[in-house]
Amino acid sequence: MTTLEIETVEMHTGGQSTRIVVAGYPDLSGTTLLEKRLEARAQHDHIRRLLMHEPRGHKQMYGAVVVPADRPEADLAVLFLHNQGYSTMCGHAVLALGRYAVDRGLVAKGAEETLVRIQCPCGLVPVTVEADGSARFSSVPSFALALNRKVETESWGRIGLDIGYGGAFYAILPAKRLGLDLSATPVAILVAAAAAVSEATAAQSEIRHPQEPDLGFLYGTILTDGGLGLEGNSSRNLCVFAGDQVDRSPTGSGVTARLAIMRARSQTVAGQEHLFDSIAGSRFQARVMQDLELCGTPAVTVEVKGKAHYSGHAHFTLEPDDPFPDGFLL
Repeated sequence: MTTLEIETVEMHTGGQSTRIVVAGYPDLSGTTLLEKRLEARAQHDHIRRLLMHEPRGHKQMYGAVVVPADRPEADLAVLFLHNQGYSTMCGHAVLALGRYAVDRGLVAKGAEETLVRIQCPCGLVPVTVEADGSARFSSVPSFALALNRKVETESWGRIGLDIGYGGAFYAILPAKRLGLDLSATPVAILVAAAAAVSEATAAQSEIRHPQEPDLGFLYGTILTDGGLGLEGNSSRNLCVFAGDQVDRSPTGSGVTARLAIMRARSQTVAGQEHLFDSIAGSRFQARVMQDLELCGTPAVTVEVKGKAHYSGHAHFTLEPDDPFPDGFLL
């Protein structure tokens, strides 16, 4: 006898997991996607914990729940899940969902490319899926919230960093500013440093989205190698978000935020191709598509390209006497 059964499709993009819930999640009554997100958090968070936490998941697990869209132009909508809660945007998961939607017949497949319009909590994100399963998404309007913001830290004193929005807000700075090296410093030290920067930045900075208050929070910190990813020379990212979770991909929303900052610093132009690598060695291609304004703030749209792969299917159950109905994290 089981009290809960959940079916999922397992994918990864550049090494970062996306556990797509395909059956067993309760219907949500919220009218808008943001209302559904609040409802999921308030009434069904035990399902997120069951799927993301041990023993069925792990601290680095990431998930997505496909729900009906409330925007008429969208093909589907999604709630993003992680070890701590619910993201507003996730580029690696969007790339996976684009391929999944085409393969599952959720949209009519084109001869060479297929457009999938995915409604995310941050807005509508079009994804173009190519015949080989590669995909590219076009970001929501993204911008630099702050350049060279000064933050007081316990370990490094007063440091300068940028805050960028790419569907979620990130603090972004070169690792060398903290005396660290993405290629040589142990990952555990890099993660601890990024988490400390996130804590200090969130405490000392006002993070506000010009249109939607629910989007106004710092999601994480991205440490970079200081490069621009130009002329075939990729630039490396380490993104630490939520509860010290480390993105194995270059981070789609993080790459978007980086390009928004680079555009604000006149370090890129529309159409210029950039390469970004993750701590695991996977790669995204990205470019600024268009300059625009968002409520009077200079902004850009960014295209990010990568490829998701299938890794399996799962049928999760919960027995009445299971001592860990909410899972656990070590």
